[in-house]
Amino acid sequence: MSLDAFSIKLFADGADKEEMLRLYQNPLIKGFTTNPSLMKKAGVYDYRSFRLDILTAIPDRPISFEVFSDDLSEMYNQALTISTWGEQVYVKIPVSNTQGESTLNLISLLAKKKIKQNVTALTTLTQVKAVSDALGDETAAYISVFAGRIADTGIDPVPLMFNAVKLMKERPNQELIWASPREIFNVVQAAKVNCPIITLTGGLFKKIEWIGKDLNQVSLETVKMFREDAVEAGLAL
Repeated sequence: MSLDAFSIKLFADGADKEEMLRLYQNPLIKGFTTNPSLMKKAGVYDYRSFRLDILTAIPDRPISFEVFSDDLSEMYNQALTISTWGEQVYVKIPVSNTQGESTLNLISLLAKKKIKQNVTALTTLTQVKAVSDALGDETAAYISVFAGRIADTGIDPVPLMFNAVKLMKERPNQELIWASPREIFNVVQAAKVNCPIITLTGGLFKKIEWIGKDLNQVSLETVKMFREDAVEAGLAL
């Protein structure tokens, strides 16, 4: 088994410019996603400068940029601005604001204006259905289900993702994203339920070559690592 056996697109998730440009050179990476938390982690404080740099360097793959206001009307204004940044740009809209107010009306309004969206932070099938309906058939869109965070609660996300794929088949303009993966096995799980896209951080992407690796080789490499580290540390009894 290898990655070639799966018909799934890999999107790089991050906001480190150097890493994004490095991953852009890899043909396996079909798109990019960012969010305010990733930008903070990468030390990005000038949103406009960041997007100019990234879109100049990466002009031909889909990239999602997120609104950051908590006010629904200001979210709308920010979405309009972000949508002007380029044909490949998707506006990330959270499924609600921090007060729990739904963004469904906003999503619907933006969809009717044919603004590409990536609706994010979903964790239930009910949310998927509602967001899919709000997006409608107007234009291309992504729905990002945070499968990794679902798993963090002790719940298996696979059944939800399987049903989300089935539900969204009625909307060929929409693509489901398996977001916030925790391990490379999530790529296999996503592919098995025919999820079109999975996001990977740079750290996880480094492990993508492990898919299909011989387990005996994994065992031997692990033993060698332990031995090398013991020697380097100068351990003695």
